[in-house]
Amino acid sequence: MALPVSRPALLEDENIPRGILLMLITTLFFVMIDVSAKHLSQTLPVAEVVWARFFFHLLAVLILLGRRTVRFAHTNRPILQIFRSAMLLSTTYLFFIGVRQIDLAMASSIMFLSPILITALSVPLLGEKIGLRRMLGVLAGLMGALIIVRPGFGDVPLTALYFVAAACTNALYQLTTRMLRQSDDAYTTLLYTALVGAILSSLIAPSDWITPKPMDCWLMVAMGTCGAFGHFTLIRAFQSAPPSALMPFAYSSLIWATAFGFLVFSNLPDGYTILGALIIAGSGFYIFHREQQAAKAAAQQSDKTN
Repeated sequence: MALPVSRPALLEDENIPRGILLMLITTLFFVMIDVSAKHLSQTLPVAEVVWARFFFHLLAVLILLGRRTVRFAHTNRPILQIFRSAMLLSTTYLFFIGVRQIDLAMASSIMFLSPILITALSVPLLGEKIGLRRMLGVLAGLMGALIIVRPGFGDVPLTALYFVAAACTNALYQLTTRMLRQSDDAYTTLLYTALVGAILSSLIAPSDWITPKPMDCWLMVAMGTCGAFGHFTLIRAFQSAPPSALMPFAYSSLIWATAFGFLVFSNLPDGYTILGALIIAGSGFYIFHREQQAAKAAAQQSDKTN
């Protein structure tokens, strides 16, 4: 699944090589969640798989935080924290439903629409302004998604549209992550990510429960643990290096997804998926580059004013 864009306002002990390594580890953790979910959802209800992902994620976070849990449980914006976590839960449901029938490379490629959708949604939700060039980048990314999904053409099932919907909810999740950065500690957000997801999924899962096999239980634990450590290494990555250094390595998840898809499920992406993924990645890089230029221009203008 697509990566959240959260980082503290100030970098501590900046170390770009360490940040890059942590980002690569993060994408590996997240793809391992997807691999486990794809395997488990073949025999277990999606609601049960989602519950395992958040429940064991919560247990791992509680162990990770230890005595600091009570301190990090305080939030200045509880409603926004709940909404953000609900968006991640929705993203997880949509992704797990779709990944039962779609190969991992295609799923990961479509999910990289999220950074592009963030640019589009930041206008109505955050009041930001985007120029013509960035808007063309958004349209190019959407075109890449259409090439992958090919609605009405080829053998791509309509379930691929689940990932388009998941990319939308994931974009809202990431936007609220950005909004919470100024008000709550990153570890508070990490805690609520697991807590709200575990509570909400626990209300739904019992209605359609199948007793998992012993191997499935181990996969459930591994999936939740990967979720906790993936978010932890992501936080540490952004504490070690700026987004401009890390962003290119977020796309390494496409490589992980292709490799695991072939090794575990004997799936390889077709030419359309590769082409669409390249267009989406290219548009994402271009939009990020334009945002960096806009931020630099704004900083220069502020310095002149002061």
